[in-house]
Amino acid sequence: MTGEASYEGRADGGIRTFPFDASASVCGVGMQIGPMGSDRAWHADAVRRRVHRIDFHLVLLFTGGPVTHMVDFAEYEARAGSLLWVRPGQVHRFSPSDAYAGTALTMQPGFLPRATVEAAGLYRYDLPPLLTPGPAQLTGLQDSLDQLGREYEDTETLPLSLHTAVLRHTLTAFLLRLAHLAARSAEPGQGQADSTFTRFREAVERGFPTNHSVSAYADALGYSRRTLVRAVRAATGQTPKGFIDRRVILEAKRLLAHTDMPIGRIGVAVGFPDAANFSKYFHQHTGATPVAFRAELR
Repeated sequence: MTGEASYEGRADGGIRTFPFDASASVCGVGMQIGPMGSDRAWHADAVRRRVHRIDFHLVLLFTGGPVTHMVDFAEYEARAGSLLWVRPGQVHRFSPSDAYAGTALTMQPGFLPRATVEAAGLYRYDLPPLLTPGPAQLTGLQDSLDQLGREYEDTETLPLSLHTAVLRHTLTAFLLRLAHLAARSAEPGQGQADSTFTRFREAVERGFPTNHSVSAYADALGYSRRTLVRAVRAATGQTPKGFIDRRVILEAKRLLAHTDMPIGRIGVAVGFPDAANFSKYFHQHTGATPVAFRAELR
């Protein structure tokens, strides 16, 4: 990552999270689609060029560029024909460039049924955000997205309940195409995640600030430790402990890089009440102390 660690702060010094605004959607449905632009913002208080989180999915299909967009410490260069998929909770920042052109799709978690969420890999954080489809794939994705836009804007043909159902089906068709592209872009061995891993990932996302125990997650989910190990290895190539550690370290890096929170408070935020233990853990997994990591980015 390059540049200063500016952020859209909260009162407690953390990273600002912007929620999905259903009131801004056509008929209040759990998605929005329209042209992207350089003035894109989620809230009146949002500063577009500062790092922030969103609690919804964002998919950008570019017709212009290049644009450099930061997602969790990596800079991705998007060009015409590229897609960028930012998932809920990821820290990202728009480029100062005004070259954003194309279609923006946002989707509220819970808008689609669970089976679709798993089939489309909506929470596969291990998959790359930047996708580059071939000509035939791009045509299929663009056509699917165009159809979704037409259905979204058509509020006269159907009653609201059927309008929403059609949107869900049309959105599912687009996301399945997108998921196929994302899976093909993954590293070898990273296949479709099963429901065991999905439940584990969701539990870790909720619990990592206080719970780093594989056995505790296994017990809470009703799995044996061996079952959990097999599922996590099949989905990510990691052990469950490695998966938890990566999530904890990612959050620590986000807070160190993008906020001015004291080191001790960051340690507490990721499950280490003792600052010395947090520093030792962080150094063990990154090769740098929290102080050195922050200083390198400032």
